[in-house]
Amino acid sequence: MKKRVVVGLSGGVDSSVAAYLLQKQGYDVVGLFMKNWHDDSVTISDECPWLEDSNDAMLVAEKLGIPFQTVDLSEEYKARIVDYMFREYQMGRTPNPDVLCNREIKFDVFMKIALNLGADFVATGHYCRKGTIERNGKQIYQLLAGKDPNKDQSYFLCQLSQEQLSKTLFPIGEMLKSEVRQIASEQNLITAEKRDSQGLCFIGKVRLPEFLQQKLAPKTGAIVEVPTSFPQYKLQAPNFISEEDELRYLSTKYEYSQTDGKQVGTHHGAHYYTKGQRKGLAVGGTKEPLFVIDTNVDENIIYTGQGKDHPGLYRRGLFVKKEEIHWIREDLTLDEDGKMEVNARIRYRQPLEKATLHRTFSGLYVIFDNPQSAITEGQFVAWYKGAELFGSGVIS
Repeated sequence: MKKRVVVGLSGGVDSSVAAYLLQKQGYDVVGLFMKNWHDDSVTISDECPWLEDSNDAMLVAEKLGIPFQTVDLSEEYKARIVDYMFREYQMGRTPNPDVLCNREIKFDVFMKIALNLGADFVATGHYCRKGTIERNGKQIYQLLAGKDPNKDQSYFLCQLSQEQLSKTLFPIGEMLKSEVRQIASEQNLITAEKRDSQGLCFIGKVRLPEFLQQKLAPKTGAIVEVPTSFPQYKLQAPNFISEEDELRYLSTKYEYSQTDGKQVGTHHGAHYYTKGQRKGLAVGGTKEPLFVIDTNVDENIIYTGQGKDHPGLYRRGLFVKKEEIHWIREDLTLDEDGKMEVNARIRYRQPLEKATLHRTFSGLYVIFDNPQSAITEGQFVAWYKGAELFGSGVIS
């Protein structure tokens, strides 16, 4: 019996080639398109309309001669992703919908539908790889970085579980993007030259302030510029009474009040902005561009600093609450008081940075060898050994 694989056909080149490769490998392939969004009023609709995508996915399935259907997951998407995003922004955090979308939709809701269709596996067009090792007679699945260093998407899958990985295939993980496009071209797939979609997982390009304004009302507040001479930046580290005391110190962000700088403009809502943001402040006349160094949604103030080297942007550590630590490799879980040297990243496409994990009673500290710019609450930190991503957590 041929093994059945359901491919999440998104209407892009990567999933199209994934379906073609699986078919060539002798799998019984079924194409499934997920419709996750109905509201075109907030999408920049000619950038990523789902209608065009579903049409392209259907034409690819037709060309390959595989069964195809569309599933409407917009209710689940709204409940699990969109409502979560609103809650996070309201609290002044910056969520990562792509990571959540993979955990909650593609590899959960979608995977269950696929398995009900008799699938042995689910496949996606992600640039990452799956490894299998054996430990104590038990199969363990690894999530490995994609071969194409410019396209590696392992970070977006940092919340997957062993159970999810066991049922997943990544057919293009060993390939470069250029090779994927070449195959699509040779096979005359309609998606061969299609641009990569940008923006929210499955929604497309969204005007974020307008998207958030559906729930979070605009409210005028102050933009305050904090000078590099702010006294807290110059403070000497205190004497620490314990290691956890030091870890907490390295992971604590600076606290600002409106009197710590001068008002340089106004904004329409602190919850529309995120740390490290440079565009959209509409403040001119500074020697170097202004960057958001912090936001206070309770007082509706945005704190900014001049230049990408402003000390307010940098710190060495971050904290993940106990309940938000996730191990893909459960066999590598750190016990309390355990330490581990890793490479870590706090955003997609960021080069991996040397760091040490410190497990404490209350959670996990990630302390980097070098200070990191714009560590942002609500985003994910993912840690690696070599090419393997084996754990992650929500930055608290």
